[in-house]
Amino acid sequence: MFAKLVGNAAPVEGKITVDLPETADNGNFVPITIAVDSPMTETDYVSAIHLLSTANPHAHVATFHLSPLNAVARVQSRMRLAKTQDVIVLAVKSGGEMLISTTGVKVLIGGCGI
Repeated sequence: MFAKLVGNAAPVEGKITVDLPETADNGNFVPITIAVDSPMTETDYVSAIHLLSTANPHAHVATFHLSPLNAVARVQSRMRLAKTQDVIVLAVKSGGEMLISTTGVKVLIGGCGI
């Protein structure tokens, strides 16, 4: 899924803040908040935020579509994680630039059947 989303782009680290617990007691309910530093104007905004997991049965967790009407590039949700793994956030900007952030999460009780 990562290769499909990224294609030939070279994602750049930075400008993404991920609030995710370092340790999740229960993988069935893992809260996450993602914020991308963007002016969210008509010419410079985040158009999509992709959330991926590296060890779940299905890597694609969610995609959030945004526009300048959102005013801020910030989303909040929860997800299930099967086991200890990295969570990858990809942000796609209106001009085609792609940003990336990777955060490790230790899962004590898995939340996905494998």
